[in-house]
Amino acid sequence: MRNKKALKNKRLKWIKELLIYVVIIVFCATLFPKYVIRRTQVDGNSMETTLQDKDDLIVEKVTYHFKDPDRFDIITFYPKGRNAKEYYIKRVIGLPGETIQIHDGKVYINGSVLEDDVSEDDILTAGLAAGELTLGENEYFVLGDNRNNSEDSRFANVGVVKKDDIVGSVWFIASPMKRMRLL
Repeated sequence: MRNKKALKNKRLKWIKELLIYVVIIVFCATLFPKYVIRRTQVDGNSMETTLQDKDDLIVEKVTYHFKDPDRFDIITFYPKGRNAKEYYIKRVIGLPGETIQIHDGKVYINGSVLEDDVSEDDILTAGLAAGELTLGENEYFVLGDNRNNSEDSRFANVGVVKKDDIVGSVWFIASPMKRMRLL
């Protein structure tokens, strides 16, 4: 009789442990990707040469809940709000409160030429930044690294990016293997 009770208790303990592991696995499979990291793939060449078409990326989604993006961070964001079906990958150029202008092929921030080692090409289309554009609180100006082949903050269909629309920071190129590295 005692052996049956002990066996039954052992089975119940095993079932409870199994349920705990199932809950942990479900958490990791559903909530972790939704709130902590996301895998995504580059579609197009607007971020060349840093990122290339079909690169698989890991996007970290926690940091910007605790700090603001820095200049030159590569971010993913929803253009025109979180209801958008797709998100973009671009580099942060202008920060909240700054005045951005693109003139004579160069980016000016608060009247000074932006010194950046990402793109040496002159920008052919200034778009919305042809005149001075002052960013509001929690607004960012983003550009693709391939400045003359990028749909970014210069164009009305993207415009300035609000912090609430930023998904996360591109952290790692996961594949192809020969390009694998931290960013």
